[in-house]
Amino acid sequence: MRRNQSGFTLLEVAIVMVIIGLMIGLAVKGQEFVNNSRVKSLADDFKSIQVALYGYQDRFRALPGDDRNASSHLPDAGTPIYNGNGNEIISGNWDSGSGESFNLWQHIRLAGFLQGTTDIGLDAYVPLNTSGGALGVSETAAAPIKGLKGNFIICSDNIAGKLVKQLDLTMDDGNTAVGSMRATDATMDGNGIATNDIDESGFYLTCLGV
Repeated sequence: MRRNQSGFTLLEVAIVMVIIGLMIGLAVKGQEFVNNSRVKSLADDFKSIQVALYGYQDRFRALPGDDRNASSHLPDAGTPIYNGNGNEIISGNWDSGSGESFNLWQHIRLAGFLQGTTDIGLDAYVPLNTSGGALGVSETAAAPIKGLKGNFIICSDNIAGKLVKQLDLTMDDGNTAVGSMRATDATMDGNGIATNDIDESGFYLTCLGV
């Protein structure tokens, strides 16, 4: 009498291994797609802010935030419009909660270059990136990362290390320690030192000189 054999045949094992391989491949591809989408969103933030800054300057012959006549040529927002001092410098740090670098969001939104609330008292006033980190602009002298050059410094905070290198490659040269885009540990205050030693599990402040 023949006994019933238990266990998997080689063919069944091979089929299971193929299925597992396909599932792993799909998971990896899915994560790559998510990461690529997040990097694109982060890059679009930098690009749209740059366009808004120079667009405002071209239209009004003044810098957003620093514009001393903003209240006279921007549409009524239903809330006070804050003028700058017109010294051709966007004063303040990129993450200031007041002053010209803070008020510039109101100016460029009222001018129609970016969307968002123009009420500086609302929590939603400060724009956030796809990682939930703050976005901001400063003059070059107030750049939070040493060595950056440009007319404006655009910063994006709390960016995951696994995205930073890819973002720099998209916007600059792929080296986060040099060039027009640089990154530093997000926990550092003041003038941070740009680094190319990126920990994928860490979070970074990334700034672009434009």
